Amino acid sequence: MKKYKVQRVENNAVKISGKSDSIFWNKAEALTDFSSPWSSQELAKISFKALYDDEKFYFSFSVHDSEVHIDTSGDGIENIGNSDRVELFFRKNKDLNPYYCLEIDPSVRIMDFIAKPNKDFDFLWNWPKEDIIVKSDIQDHLFVVEGSISLKSMKSFGLIQDNKIEAGIFRAKYNLEQNKEYHPTWITWVNPQTEEPNFHISSSFGILELAQLQ
Repeated sequence: MKKYKVQRVENNAVKISGKSDSIFWNKAEALTDFSSPWSSQELAKISFKALYDDEKFYFSFSVHDSEVHIDTSGDGIENIGNSDRVELFFRKNKDLNPYYCLEIDPSVRIMDFIAKPNKDFDFLWNWPKEDIIVKSDIQDHLFVVEGSISLKSMKSFGLIQDNKIEAGIFRAKYNLEQNKEYHPTWITWVNPQTEEPNFHISSSFGILELAQLQ
């Protein structure tokens, strides 16, 4: 499994602004090896970073995109599902029973749900609002999605074991096609080795290793 090391910082050092402008993000490794195994289209750069302290897991996506697509016809899950977005999935183990999904568009609408194998989704479930903070910033050629999740909530769901978090890191990019409709390109950190795009499968996950404070 692919691995990414999450560096530890002092408590409350990272301030979530939506711009990823805290100096402590300089301590984080930049994960940039994203791909779309199902598309020959050249991908714009995506950078993911993560940090943690005694209380929170911090994450940041910086996505190069000069034509951000956001479905503003409503605020339901179908509108988020038709928008450019970044995604974080977390699981207890490879059985995916259950796993937890956060899909966040550049306007910081969150589609959060709990899932079971074979795309059995429960959209009535939500990550406790007091345990997650997400902010964003949309620029001319880039958007940033930055957030934090309480370790308390992640531990309560059994998502941190032996200082490791099993996670999928994804991006959906919607492009305007010749038929005047938007269609997605599916982008992933880990190639799940499937013929068709599918993030909801055990092979799409990697490991986030929580490093100790030096």
